[in-house]
Amino acid sequence: MSNPSYSTPALDKGIDILEYLTVQNRPVSQKTIAQALKRTPSEIFRMLMTLVERGYVLKSDDERYTLTLRMFSMSRELPPLERLLSFAQPLMRELVQKSWQSCHIGIEDAGNIVIIDSAPSPGNWALSLRPGSVIGLTNTSTGRVLAAFRKADEAQKLFRRHQPAIGEPPCTEKHFMNRLKPIQDKGEEITSSDTTQGVINMAFPVFDNRHKAIAVVNCPFLHRIDSFDVPDQSEVAVFFRNFAAKLTEYYGGNSTLPENPA
Repeated sequence: MSNPSYSTPALDKGIDILEYLTVQNRPVSQKTIAQALKRTPSEIFRMLMTLVERGYVLKSDDERYTLTLRMFSMSRELPPLERLLSFAQPLMRELVQKSWQSCHIGIEDAGNIVIIDSAPSPGNWALSLRPGSVIGLTNTSTGRVLAAFRKADEAQKLFRRHQPAIGEPPCTEKHFMNRLKPIQDKGEEITSSDTTQGVINMAFPVFDNRHKAIAVVNCPFLHRIDSFDVPDQSEVAVFFRNFAAKLTEYYGGNSTLPENPA
């Protein structure tokens, strides 16, 4: 059953105006805004005036419009990653119960790859990383996926400023960049762990609106060989792939793969 669709023309117009002004680098006229949104100037007049009165849009003396910093100020009240984590945590804990696998979320911070949250498998044994752990860039799926979904020059800068984590082996820049291409093609990485035998890393990016990976959901998958019936690798991959997609949607990101991510 699909979600119901509700018509809110005034809200739609207001959001259209804000989104349009967000990408303009100079003040624009009411006529220009109307043409860009394929509406008449009279259609957007009242909405523009409301946005001006509420402090979201600034009207200049020559009747041109630009965004104020009000939305930026509001967004600073709660950092985006904190909001993302508050949304992710209950979903992640539900998923590990469903999959009988552990999960962690990693980000890049000043060249380091840092685990910001994790949830262990509910079973008697589990492989999970502690929040705050610093892991490798070149020898972890989390690090590679974070690097894969940014421009080539940004990935190179990340490689050069990264300080190797404990146990991270030497790696050339060329080898590292070559490992990113298959990830870009597939949109994810599912591969044997470079750090622990018997582990299959399943790493899925969480994107911002410019298709840059701002976080990575990683499930260190462990195969059970006893009689306990749990979801298999392909089922678990679907669970966590969909989880990363939900986080992207919540973040307002773009998960459409570009023709040339690098």
